[in-house]
Amino acid sequence: MGKIFRFHNDVDTDQIIASQYLLFPTIEEMKSHTFESLDPAFPEKVRPGDFVVAGENFGCGSSREQAPSVLKALGVEAVVAKSFARIFYRNAINIGLPVIVCRELYDEVEDGQEMTLDMQAGTVTAGGKAYACTRLPEKMQEILNQGGLIASLNREGE
Repeated sequence: MGKIFRFHNDVDTDQIIASQYLLFPTIEEMKSHTFESLDPAFPEKVRPGDFVVAGENFGCGSSREQAPSVLKALGVEAVVAKSFARIFYRNAINIGLPVIVCRELYDEVEDGQEMTLDMQAGTVTAGGKAYACTRLPEKMQEILNQGGLIASLNREGE
């Protein structure tokens, strides 16, 4: 169970991690600036196991892999949105951050509510109500469990 951090439609990668912080050499140094323009206290408030819930087109903008990477580094369990920009979705899978489509959740939950995610069943529960969401194929779940596509491919060669 984790807390919901709710964000609007069309959150772009520059709002997730602004371009000036890409000059920092590590994700560890970048992560304290996550969502700085939308919620400057986010890095201090978020805890491992919490969730980002958003509207349509989450992660639009540039192709920077640092956007999902800072969320994962802060311990975000998953991003659950109405829809994702394709490149953000792909980058998230590459680095092992679950990205789940759930069309109804955003309109019915509030910032700070508790939520659980059952990726195996393809359900999210919040406010005493269960919502159907993306049920990832078993192979994709394996990739996420191994830390993402890159880690999974590296293990196949062992």
